Amino acid sequence: MLELDARLSSQMRVAEKPGALRAISVFFAHSGDSWFWAIGLFAIWMSGDAFWKKWAVVEFAGISLLVVLVLIIKFRIRRKRPEGEWGKIYRFTDPHSFPSGHAARAFLIATIATGFGPPWLAIALWIWAPLVALARVAMGVHYLSDIVAGALFGILVALISLQIYQPLLDWVFRLLGFALW
Repeated sequence: MLELDARLSSQMRVAEKPGALRAISVFFAHSGDSWFWAIGLFAIWMSGDAFWKKWAVVEFAGISLLVVLVLIIKFRIRRKRPEGEWGKIYRFTDPHSFPSGHAARAFLIATIATGFGPPWLAIALWIWAPLVALARVAMGVHYLSDIVAGALFGILVALISLQIYQPLLDWVFRLLGFALW
């Protein structure tokens, strides 16, 4: 099974092939980065009305929880990333590939947007999420099984988060003494 996974993943790889498909893959592979989403959600929170502030806080909280859970799984399983040159920052800071944190994050963001956001945004994010996941394989930093597991895990964490975010954030706001929206 792992051999088939590696072979199929290798066939999708464009990291070493110059051209438009590689450039598009680089863009989507980076668009799921945590720092990008942290900055973007902070900007939305700073400039948005109460709805967008709440949306940004819920997304940020979900992403934060997901980061911890994905890292726990990665350091338990310790599956080495595919060999390659692209993505040295990922390879250095996180040498493990299973599950894909980018795929998990992208699908969590899309799922939360579906449960808590305007339909146009949910549709856009559901188009974007699989592109992020596939780009991670195309750029050689993940196997197909990594992104499938990441996507399913991100959806699961998002569905749970949508059920518990309100009481959990109410509790946090009581501890802080103020609300974030």
